[in-house]
Amino acid sequence: MTTDEPTILATSGGWGRGARYQLTYAPLLHYAIELSGVDGRRPKVCHIDTAGGDQQWFMAWEDEAARIAGVDASHLSLFSMPNVEDIEGHLLEQDVIWVNGGSVANLLAVWRVHGLDAIMPRVWQAGVVLAGVSAGSICWHVGGTTDSYGPDLRPVTNGLAMLPYSNGVHYDGERQRRPLFHELIADKTLPAGYATDDGVGLVYRGTRFVEAVTEIPGKGAYHVERSPEGAAVETRIEPRSLL
Repeated sequence: MTTDEPTILATSGGWGRGARYQLTYAPLLHYAIELSGVDGRRPKVCHIDTAGGDQQWFMAWEDEAARIAGVDASHLSLFSMPNVEDIEGHLLEQDVIWVNGGSVANLLAVWRVHGLDAIMPRVWQAGVVLAGVSAGSICWHVGGTTDSYGPDLRPVTNGLAMLPYSNGVHYDGERQRRPLFHELIADKTLPAGYATDDGVGLVYRGTRFVEAVTEIPGKGAYHVERSPEGAAVETRIEPRSLL
């Protein structure tokens, strides 16, 4: 199943923890599947863990969570070589591609080595929902704030730029995120953009921001732009609850 319009769900959430299992599909991940419009069969979700180094133990947790959620899960691994012969063909067969967090700088570098910077826009245009958390949110944008280089956050400015905005993740979860995002927009290092508290996602149709959604009550999304005077101006966006 593919969407009528290219769709991205960029989040600071999507995973939960169960009483008996390490990972469960939280409402944001379920919503990514809903956005795909799949009906009458098990959804197909491809998990991409490049930002975390394609750890087998984490993939096992994902497979367990997918089984519980009634999802046919697959993985695109790039270490130490791609695990599928035809990367683009595999991704085009999916309903949702979910990209997990970690180092967005490393993700972007490895993706470019394997041609995913060209493949992902084609998959998006074909109607497969692109989604993810943290690094898997920033990657679709022009850039954002990252701890890829160390504990002191720095800008990343070489995102895939399928969305012409900057992106701030973990906005309420890490104290450096908000002030640095403001600073980078104010000094024009990054363009105006959207930020998410933990548990919040941004829905884009084509390159249009459509709405914010949340799996945690009380959390927010934000639009940040540069004023004519050169200051960052933040506007809160109230998310729609997925609960």
